[in-house]
Order: sequence, then structure tokens, then C-alpha cells
Amino acid sequence: MIMVNRNRDIQLKFRVTSEEKNFIDLKMKEANIINREAYLRKMAIDGTILTSNFEETKQLTFELNKIGTNINQIAHLANINSEITNEDILEIKEMLKQIWQLQRSGLSSKRST
Repeated sequence: MIMVNRNRDIQLKFRVTSEEKNFIDLKMKEANIINREAYLRKMAIDGTILTSNFEETKQLTFELNKIGTNINQIAHLANINSEITNEDILEIKEMLKQIWQLQRSGLSSKRST
């Protein structure tokens, strides 16, 4: 957004706690901006607020845990009955590891959007 009119005659005020002010100061320092008014204006105009609903992710994690428990039970029974090889168990564990990696990558992509 380009500001053509540089005459800023409307003043906006808001209050913050000392913790919030310290956090704003820290963010300004990280952004290498010393003018608080310019920083706050830039954040108000160009900043974004991320909102997330992690209910779907929580449910997915719950289901993955159940799958993992089932796989462990199957592997345990298979070992007792000698009907599955160690290679089969390692393959199942590798698949579960890949599922978890996909789930984690989905989480991190949701956070960054």
C-alpha cells in the first residue's frame, strides 16, 4: 500500500502494559527500526494476525497415536507367534515414522501461513 498523502493529521492512541511495551521495543530492535510511530504504523497497515484452529490437528494426532498403539500391539503378537519377521516390523515402524513426519510438516505449514 503506497501512501501518497504524507500529511498525517489524525492521531490514534492506545495503551499497553510494560511487558507489551518491552515486547514492542524488542520487535523494533529485531526489525532495526528506531521510530516507534513508523513501526506501529507499518504493523497496523501491513502486519497480519494469524488465527489457528488446531482441533483438526489434535484429532489427527489422536488418531495417529491410536494407529501407533495398534501397530505396536500387532508387532508384539507377531513376535510371540513368530509370524512376522523383524524386517516386517522395521518396515511398519518406518511407515509410522513417515506418517508422523507428514503430520509434523503439515503442522509447520499451517503455522507459517
